[in-house]
Amino acid sequence: MRLDHSFTVPVPVEQAWEVLLDLPRIAPCMPGATLTGVDGDAFTGTVKVKLGPISLTYQGKGRFVERDEAARRVVISASGKDTRSAGTAAATVTATLSSEGDSTRVDVGTDLSVTGRPAQFGRGMIADVGAKLIGQFADCVAGKLTESAPVAAAPAASSESPAGGAGPSPPAPTTGPASSPASSPTAPPTAPPAATQAATPPQAVAPAAASVPASAEAEPIDLLKLTGSTATARRLGLYAVGVVALATLAWLVVRWLRH
Repeated sequence: MRLDHSFTVPVPVEQAWEVLLDLPRIAPCMPGATLTGVDGDAFTGTVKVKLGPISLTYQGKGRFVERDEAARRVVISASGKDTRSAGTAAATVTATLSSEGDSTRVDVGTDLSVTGRPAQFGRGMIADVGAKLIGQFADCVAGKLTESAPVAAAPAASSESPAGGAGPSPPAPTTGPASSPASSPTAPPTAPPAATQAATPPQAVAPAAASVPASAEAEPIDLLKLTGSTATARRLGLYAVGVVALATLAWLVVRWLRH
């Protein structure tokens, strides 16, 4: 089964290539997917799907087959398995980036082979779900690219804040001399607290907090919400959605591994 999808991101192709290789930044954009391991060109991941009260997890693995940085093209091989049945899926995913003015078009071609329950579902339905998943991913990436400028300005504002914090320290010494006539020993103790406050700014550990979201588990793909119909969702089945999601995850992760 051949599936073709495409999406556009609002940055030049050079920048898009680099951004799509930034795993911690882009991983949360893939609906339901979590990267569980990376070993050289090989990787493992999971995709969670839910249909009402039913929730399933699919396990997949893949490896890098070909990469052409000059042509902005990658090819990967991936496979997935339903943990509750004997159904399997294998996919060869080819992704190509091309420039469109100030934007970048990403074309994704997937050669998909399935066994078990997915084999009974039509290509049209699986392609439709895959298109919606990739659409959500593209919207998320575009949002992150748009936010990149304000985020860069934020550190500059933060750096000014410490400078402002240095201002309040002079008033403390001024108060010290006023009390020193009453008792000169009291002035020295006032200086240590000021030094302690000066040491406080280095405790800001914002970078550590930023790495936490990358390892957080993704929310399951809500099949009912995705298809907009209970009947269609049941007809498509959880497994078929998992197969498409795993194939998409395979392409995304190999893009990221290049970083």
